Amino acid sequence: MLILGAGLVPIILGMLFTAVEARHSLRNQQTVTANALITQTETLSDSAMQITRTLRDFKGQTCLSLERPLQRLASRYPYFRALGVLNGAHVSCSSAYGHDPGELNVMIQHALPQSTGNWGISIAGTAAVPERPAIAFVWMNPGDFGVYAIVEGQYLLDFMRAVSEARHYQLKISFNGGYTFVTGQAQHAPLLPIDPVIWHAASARYPFDVTVITPASEALRTWRDIFLIFLPMIAILSLLFMVITANWIKRRVTWRDRIKKAMQRDEFSVAYQPVCQVSSGCCSGVEALMRWQRRDGEWERPDIFIAAAEEENMIIPLTRHLLSLLARDVESWPVTPGFHLALNVAAEHLQHADFVPDIERFARQVAHKQFQITLELTERSLIKEGEAVAKKLAWLRQCGIKVAIDDFGTGNCSLSYLQTFELDYLKIDRGFINPIESIEGETPVLDAIISLSHKLALNILGEGVETEMQYRYLSQRGVGFIQGWYYARPMPSDALRTWLTTDGARPLQHPTP
Repeated sequence: MLILGAGLVPIILGMLFTAVEARHSLRNQQTVTANALITQTETLSDSAMQITRTLRDFKGQTCLSLERPLQRLASRYPYFRALGVLNGAHVSCSSAYGHDPGELNVMIQHALPQSTGNWGISIAGTAAVPERPAIAFVWMNPGDFGVYAIVEGQYLLDFMRAVSEARHYQLKISFNGGYTFVTGQAQHAPLLPIDPVIWHAASARYPFDVTVITPASEALRTWRDIFLIFLPMIAILSLLFMVITANWIKRRVTWRDRIKKAMQRDEFSVAYQPVCQVSSGCCSGVEALMRWQRRDGEWERPDIFIAAAEEENMIIPLTRHLLSLLARDVESWPVTPGFHLALNVAAEHLQHADFVPDIERFARQVAHKQFQITLELTERSLIKEGEAVAKKLAWLRQCGIKVAIDDFGTGNCSLSYLQTFELDYLKIDRGFINPIESIEGETPVLDAIISLSHKLALNILGEGVETEMQYRYLSQRGVGFIQGWYYARPMPSDALRTWLTTDGARPLQHPTP
């Protein structure tokens, strides 16, 4: 479900993005269409206003003298259905009807506005041509003289139809609240909850407004076209999201399951690295290091699987498994009372309610060996509940268990650990020991750590000692214990049992002078 959900995210976002883009595209197209329609209608209106200004010059003339000029003007401009002059609301002369054709409101089949001056209105038809709409432009002055021009609406309808058919628009124009010119149909998309997209615009020069309606089917087609353009990218992102999610789930599930199965199959083992007491040159204890050899013979890196166990909340079960392996291994060891047995504990386990019972249970299991158990605090994860953890460690110290800081100086909380917890040992990380170049030389950071440890009355253990020079440098500065390949490499329990009776029983061949 997570993989499918991840694959759907780009698709859903792509649909939303393309829907917004489609609407923006429709708005741009509607704006262009509305502006074209407004321009065309304003051009017709300009012609009508121009002819009404020409007709005003006929004031005071009789219809007998006006009839032919009116007919010539009407035939010269193709837009006009009829031209005429008025006497109040009465048509006194018309290019279509000649003398005394009747009242203007009867001719245009619409009530006249209660105003003088220029006005215009869209009408459904005229008395002579009732089936075709038109636009009446009228100029009337307070002295009862007026003129009018009837613009043939078919020109406007033909232009609207040509525009609307290109994109299946429905177009509407209404002049001064009169009859509405309409072309096209606004249809809903079948079986889809999509409404037509409507855009309104108005002329800044004449009292008419334009409505452009994009049918739902056209809106859907526009969205589909844009979606198909982006579809390859959406498909790639969808597959990428699914692959990333699948890998994440595989890694997450696999590590958790693999660790569980590895414990069930007894794939984990413990390697023990001996610790040398500098004063005697002999082995004083070991550090337990967990190892994982898969059934195919390959080894998993400890830093990887331990980090995965911490991330997957498996570090506590893994530590408990380590304790059980330790209890099994130590049964055959030939050790004397006080032999040190050190193991790392994670912050998550320290903060868990079962931490103290887990350690006490292990201590009881190996009590007959009389080990000196040492818990090493690592800095891979921050111990948040410092005060509560300090109380737990203090209790365990009262029970005879020692506490050490492992890999001191490599994390962000070493100094805070020194202030928060009661400690017995400080283990210096190999990174501070590697820079040693000569026995009489100086390593300021290492020397400062050693000096700090002495002031805090802590036992010091140097990790990663690989050369005699490093060994002598540390021993001369009061480091009580060393651990590293110079003394002994980590080894399994069986090898350690043999080593303890041979090399481990003899002092180091290069004692401190």
